[in-house]
Amino acid sequence: MDIGVISVRYARALLKSATDAKVEAGIYAEMQTLAKAYAEVPQLRQTIDNPMLSKDKKETLLLTAVGSKPSDLTKAFIQLVLKEDRENVMQFIANSYVTLYRQQKNIIRGRLITAAVVSPATEQKMRQMVESKTNGTVEFETEVNPDIIGGFILEYDTYRMDASVKSKLNSILTTLKK
Repeated sequence: MDIGVISVRYARALLKSATDAKVEAGIYAEMQTLAKAYAEVPQLRQTIDNPMLSKDKKETLLLTAVGSKPSDLTKAFIQLVLKEDRENVMQFIANSYVTLYRQQKNIIRGRLITAAVVSPATEQKMRQMVESKTNGTVEFETEVNPDIIGGFILEYDTYRMDASVKSKLNSILTTLKK
């Protein structure tokens, strides 16, 4: 079977169980932490995929990667994944859960890149603007990049608004070269 199909099936089952137990937001946070752990520590995947490592050690490792206090549902889910020998797709299951949760709750990821640190009020205004345009909740990530010289770059969904000084200068340069 395809890894994508397997991971989505497991993620859907976990989301349904979490929704029924009314703990989907907590599981969402745990799956984000797990996905982040896989992204930041490449050895985690190699270790989990190691057939010589016992299921108990893999369970301990995955529970540690989930966070300090994993929920009972997460513990049971990880045990199920290990019992079914699907630990090699755990990273994809975590990412699929995050995606499915965002779709269910209409959460849009947004990113604001500025040349200098912006005030929380400015960030909130940008968040409200995106929420009004998308009719959803926005998870906002801010980033400071002095290379854009001034202005900002706003990205969400498939939309990108580049109001940076650097892009304006580049467009002027392109116009002058013609």
